[in-house]
Amino acid sequence: MAVKPPGNALPRGRIVRVVAAAVVGALAGLVIFELSSIGGRGLYIAAGAVAGMAGVVVIQIYSRSARLTEVKLSLPQVSELTFVVNNESRDVAWKLFVETTTRISTQPLDDDHGLTREALSSLYGLFATVRDTLKASRPSVPAPGGRTVEQLAITMLNKELRPFLSKWHPRLREFEQAHPDDAESDWPDNAACRAELRTVQLRIHDYAMGFGELAGVSDPEAMAGAGR
Repeated sequence: MAVKPPGNALPRGRIVRVVAAAVVGALAGLVIFELSSIGGRGLYIAAGAVAGMAGVVVIQIYSRSARLTEVKLSLPQVSELTFVVNNESRDVAWKLFVETTTRISTQPLDDDHGLTREALSSLYGLFATVRDTLKASRPSVPAPGGRTVEQLAITMLNKELRPFLSKWHPRLREFEQAHPDDAESDWPDNAACRAELRTVQLRIHDYAMGFGELAGVSDPEAMAGAGR
């Protein structure tokens, strides 16, 4: 991973903040001018209120784009990508890192342990949680030539989780409905499903480490392996 201030993103971010501050200041001056006919104490109260609101707007604009950082990730399935993240996108990445590293999506499932049904249910839960997290978050604005945390998450859903679940969930459900009294180990496709699950887990692990790096975790691999 390489982390450095982006070449074009920061100057552009500064320009946006300066222009926004100038516009807000101009509007505040216009309002104060229009209110100047009030005179006396009323003028000072109005001017103070307008200045306060302008300051809040400027601070909010600055905080949204503050601490922009360029992060390069190398994922085997999507090659090397460049991301530009700020505080808000780091928060999203942290939530996704926690979700992906604490489920069976990245935790090992031996052939003689656990249930395939539980693994599929956990992956379904991960899919729903990631989607809900993205829906509840404000979409990031990508820098020129850069990607966003949301794009990485949606790639994980559509390229990894969705194909696996759409393939194996109907097959397991069909077996369960046709053989309600049989053990899961009697399912003829159980071994093949678990083998493909291990492949998907390795790929999801790469995404999880990417989320950790985007979130600013100093050693995502060590954190993900804590308690094993």
